[in-house]
Order: sequence, then structure tokens, then C-alpha cells
Amino acid sequence: MAESVLAALPMAVNLLDAGSLLSASGALGIAVVLFAETGLLVGFFLPGDSLLFTAGLLCAPGRDGPVHLALPQVLLASAAGALLGAQTGYWIGRRGGRALLAHGRSRRLHEGAARARELFERYGHAKAIVLARFVPVVRTVLNPLAGALDVPARAFACWQIAGGLFWTVGLVLAGYALGASVPHVDRYLLPIVALVVVVSLVPPLLEVLRARRTSVEGTRS
Repeated sequence: MAESVLAALPMAVNLLDAGSLLSASGALGIAVVLFAETGLLVGFFLPGDSLLFTAGLLCAPGRDGPVHLALPQVLLASAAGALLGAQTGYWIGRRGGRALLAHGRSRRLHEGAARARELFERYGHAKAIVLARFVPVVRTVLNPLAGALDVPARAFACWQIAGGLFWTVGLVLAGYALGASVPHVDRYLLPIVALVVVVSLVPPLLEVLRARRTSVEGTRS
């Protein structure tokens, strides 16, 4: 009996679907997913942005759907997962981040590392750590990369807390505000989440276009 239940779990929870994750695990799942996405290199594929926004939607008052979350719990779980994850990633980077990134086989992971390095070079430590929170994949690799590059621990902690709170609280409250102001917003949950995912892909797309433009201009000159 227990074996059949365990075998059914992977089918019941879709790690790439924010709604499925929240239905199965609630606020605790938010903390675990954000910790993995921001602290462990294997979590780069997890849906951080859409998870936070959807969680905010599910906290809105007056909902009659099967899942309803408490806003204080969601805010606390989101902040805890994101902040502890970033510090863990930084610690991993200090211990062996260069080796982990060098031996990683994921193309997306290496592209994210390249963009993270570019953020450091272009904006410096403070801005790069804050901005990385809003760029998928980059927010996964920047924390261990910061540790591997010996970014001062106090500076990293200060700016990752600022960026982490702005990212988590901002997206959760945005979802909550939409859910509170639009009646029966559950009917539009899938297209809304899809829109959030698309918007989250805009920063890396702009970076790619900017890099290509710079490369073309360099070739011409």
C-alpha cells in the first residue's frame, strides 16, 4: 500500500506547475522550492516567479477554490526559502563553486553563469546581487558564483537580503492585489501564470539581444 502511494507521488505533483506544487504542499512547498532554486544548482528549472505570484493569488480574500493560503505564512515561507537558499548557495560557492560550475553539463547553467559574471562586471556586487533575483537561472548560479569569486560575506548577505525581500514580497503582494481586485480570478489562473513566466523571460532575452548587438558593433569596428 505504502509503495503504491509513493509511486503515485511523482504523478500527483508537477514540479514545473506552480498550481500543482501549491495544492500539494502549501506554504512549506514555497520555502522548499525557493531554497532549491536559489541555493542549489540543480534547482535552476524550478518556477520561482510564477510560484510566488500564484501563491499571492491564492491568498486573496473571497476565493472559493480548493486551495486557499494564508498571506502571512506565504510571505514568511517565501522570504525564508529565498534568503536561506541564497546564503547556502554562497557557502557552497566558497567551498567548491568553481569546480561545480566547471563540471556541470547543463548548457542553461553555463549560460546563466556567463550572464551572472557579466552582471558582476557591469553593475558591481550590490546591483548584480539584487538584479539577479529577477532573472531566472541567473538567480540560481549567481549565489555560488559570488562565493567562488570571494565577494565579501557581509556585502553579499546585506544585498541578497534586500533583493530577496524585494523579489519575494513584491511578487506575492502583486498576486494578492490582483486576486483581491478581480472577481473569480481563478478562471484566468493559467493565462495569468503564463504571462508571469513570459515576463520573467524578458530580462534574459534583453541581455541576449544586447550581447548580440554589442558583438555585431564590435565586428563592424
